[in-house]
Amino acid sequence: MQPIIRLVILGSLVLILMCSGQMQAQQSNQISKVWVADNGDGTYKNPILYSDYSDPDAIRVNDDYYLVASSFNCIPGLPILHSRDLVNWEIIGYALQKQPPFDVFDKVQHGNGVWAPCIRYYKNVFYIFYPDPDFGIYMVKSSNPAGLWSEPLLVQPGKGLIDPSPFWDNDGKAYLAYALAGSRAGIKSVIMLSRMNVEATKLLGNSVMIFDGHKNHPTVEGPKIYKRNGLYYIFAPAGGVPTGWQLILRSKNIFGPYESKIAMEQGKTDINGPHQGAWVDTKTGEHWFLNFQDLGVYGRVVHLNPMKWVNNWPVIGTDDDGDGIGNPVRTFKKPNVGKVYPVTTPAESDEFNGNELGLQWQWHANYQTTWGYPSGNLGFFRLNCMPRPVDAAGLWNIPNLLLQKFPAPEFTATTKLTFDARFDGEEVGLVVMGMDYGTVSIVRNNSKFEIRSAYCKQAEKAGKDEVTETKLLDIAVVYLRVQVLKGAICSFSFSADGQNYSAIGKPFNARQGRWIGAKLGFYALRNGVINDSGSADIDWFRVEK
Repeated sequence: MQPIIRLVILGSLVLILMCSGQMQAQQSNQISKVWVADNGDGTYKNPILYSDYSDPDAIRVNDDYYLVASSFNCIPGLPILHSRDLVNWEIIGYALQKQPPFDVFDKVQHGNGVWAPCIRYYKNVFYIFYPDPDFGIYMVKSSNPAGLWSEPLLVQPGKGLIDPSPFWDNDGKAYLAYALAGSRAGIKSVIMLSRMNVEATKLLGNSVMIFDGHKNHPTVEGPKIYKRNGLYYIFAPAGGVPTGWQLILRSKNIFGPYESKIAMEQGKTDINGPHQGAWVDTKTGEHWFLNFQDLGVYGRVVHLNPMKWVNNWPVIGTDDDGDGIGNPVRTFKKPNVGKVYPVTTPAESDEFNGNELGLQWQWHANYQTTWGYPSGNLGFFRLNCMPRPVDAAGLWNIPNLLLQKFPAPEFTATTKLTFDARFDGEEVGLVVMGMDYGTVSIVRNNSKFEIRSAYCKQAEKAGKDEVTETKLLDIAVVYLRVQVLKGAICSFSFSADGQNYSAIGKPFNARQGRWIGAKLGFYALRNGVINDSGSADIDWFRVEK
């Protein structure tokens, strides 16, 4: 009989996802122990989401706010978050369960896939337009943002078409604004506009360049088109992600010509590159702007800034020096939405007690059933040891990584699992994943179990795992832990009793992925193909201080 090792890994995650009322209810009751933006005194702090929700776009529908973000190669994609007060958010689902073209995204495609999306609500239907810079602009729609969404429709094929923003005018005509990616199109720093059929299924006629940012606003992109008091506005970031600013374009005609004005820049604050986001309002007449800040290894975190209108131009943030350009805020009074709502945060911990996995989890490529599955009332997630690709140098191109975003600048993660290894060479581990990554894993070797730590530098350049420490295991239950300190300094440890921990390996600096922040989670692998591989049953995963 094969030995069974039970591990409690404080340091990562697992799980797939879907949208179920039961899971949403569970999430609503889980308040983060590591980051809460609501200060509890009528104010909030930025970032309101200390997680990598890149390129956020948002809308208000009656009393509800919905936010969508880029997801690149991670699946499920197009995460949907919900809020009632713009400060407290929870994940309610995903609009993309499988990413086309399937033969491409069944494999890991770092930095490719879903770039900056846009969510809109028109005639009782929710629409999301998203770009794939290699294939074109897609559209999905739904009558319920927390439910199932339509299969992606390729509205406009083309290489380098990015950042689409649909707009339905008062006369019933529809349009689509978008930008161009220099890396694919060989052209950038322009905003394009095309007519679109009202069903939002195809573009009509030729596209028109309505703004050229080369001279004063290089790398202008991410257009979001709105209308106010008879004027057309395009909110568009410029100047590049780390050091850019938020630009506003204004015109009496949707095809221009457009005037331009900077609405927000970093100024003397410590909040770099404040741009790319969404203008929303409240029923009480307030105006707010959701945008991201690039924090490298922590990803592109979400900020909320007040917004006011001055001479028919928006000023975002606070204009303390009176120059007409706002600067981002670190803390501010909460939006007045007419009511006070309870503290809510996106899901982090997971007990794996149910038929659905927590919505915080994503795979690194299109999910395959054989990778793993929930066990319902048995109370764990089964992760199977899949064959290593013969050309894999490490974990960089492994698709069956079950990961979630970093939730805060500092945190500790814990999980408990049972490893049923059937053959030598099978391995299950906890990983802090990025272009550099670290792992702590259980490996069966010569019919015995070892606990092993490893580190990989420059994984994106085919770097190989370097084993930093190995110890034999002769206990039935093992607790593994990853502690993340400011600066994303990570340390692994393990315990026999869940109380007393011993460090394993050396502390290492996590590093971001390609266009995404570092992530943490699980993997399970084996050498070669067999008709019944080993597996790990992950009992729970908990994020704490």
